[in-house]
Amino acid sequence: MRGRRFRTIFVFSFASFARLRNTCILTTDLQREIEYHEKLYSGFAQLHFAKPAVRALREHMVGRILKLTGANKNSRVLSLGCGIGDTELLLARHVGELTGLDLSPSAIRQAKLDSANVPNLHFVEGTLESAHIEKASFDVVIAIFFLHHLPDTVPELAKQIAAILKSGGVFYSLDPSRYRLSGAIGELLVPKLMARYQSPNERRLAPGATTEFFNKVGLDARFEYYDFVSTPLAGLFPSWRFGYRAARGMDEVLVRTPLLKRASSNFEVVACKR
Repeated sequence: MRGRRFRTIFVFSFASFARLRNTCILTTDLQREIEYHEKLYSGFAQLHFAKPAVRALREHMVGRILKLTGANKNSRVLSLGCGIGDTELLLARHVGELTGLDLSPSAIRQAKLDSANVPNLHFVEGTLESAHIEKASFDVVIAIFFLHHLPDTVPELAKQIAAILKSGGVFYSLDPSRYRLSGAIGELLVPKLMARYQSPNERRLAPGATTEFFNKVGLDARFEYYDFVSTPLAGLFPSWRFGYRAARGMDEVLVRTPLLKRASSNFEVVACKR
């Protein structure tokens, strides 16, 4: 009896310790992410994101979001990890209402300042939990370069997204691929520059595995390759708008080329709630 009781106590204690340890790791990772983005949004991001090639990239993203989600003037949209809201400012003119959510105080302050005269655009500092998002309240949820910052919590987020989407609603994300050729080349040739654009805990995601998280929670999900060279080029040469547009045109061919497309830089997940 004592043996069984001891084993029960040990298992319970070990499980409790594991949960506590995981919570501590998540808290530490989260704090590191916040610190990184607070530094990023202290001036560098505002200047970098305003440059011609980066703005052209954002415009292309907005076009893809509208095309793949069907968002329109009647749509209520939630943007996860909105940062300073540069993509949201471009998207707001095409939708009914847009809410941006981010943990970075500096980012939200900048986003609110820039959107002061945009009545259908709102920004909130916090998480889905702290923001108290109601179930079935959004037509579209987007996450631009957000999922790869999460410390193995994409499955849980997928459940939350499925809950807050309305029937017929669509989730859209854009993230770096684990198999991207541009990342391997960048780390070999310009490692310091690559490190500048990467937060401490970010991960490259596998397109198929990431998509499956959303299928498992009842959404109809698929992925598409987004680009090959255009986004990395915008990061390296943010003022070269013509170069970005030329690379974007080349990407339209590369991401549809069998075998080669698997080495694409970024991928999109599109998940519909039936």
